[in-house]
Amino acid sequence: MNPTGSETVLQMLRRSYLAVDGLWFVMIEEEEGLERAMELDERVWQVMPKIQARKARELLGVEGRSPSELVRCMALKFAAEGHDFVLRTKDPREARVVIKECSWRAALRSADKMHLAPEIADRICATEGTVWAAEFAEDIEFELQEAMCKGGDCCRFVFRTRA
Repeated sequence: MNPTGSETVLQMLRRSYLAVDGLWFVMIEEEEGLERAMELDERVWQVMPKIQARKARELLGVEGRSPSELVRCMALKFAAEGHDFVLRTKDPREARVVIKECSWRAALRSADKMHLAPEIADRICATEGTVWAAEFAEDIEFELQEAMCKGGDCCRFVFRTRA
């Protein structure tokens, strides 16, 4: 196997991305406590989606601001992170992402941190979806309808244009 093949490089970057997120969190938690680590993580995820949304637009050449274009861009992020997901568009005013397997949840499980999962869904996943929506268009709202980390069968991200 070629160690510099694109799939190998992608796996290495994905693993490093997940590891560094967990590593800094654990270090802050050890130094300043769980609540401070959660606060800082939430602040990071108030900025990171802006960067991701802008880069996804650029890479995919997306100029529109509809919910379907938003989830098309978000799909790039989910694919890069190694999620198993599907996109669903019912009408031009609404688009959904259904995540069947989440790499972040798998990382929590392997780090024996599943007790944090419900709070992460509320504070991080909800923040991330809200920021993606706001970055994409002022009139798109976000709803986290279901989360695996809170006992759901999947995660359901819904983006819709306000009436």
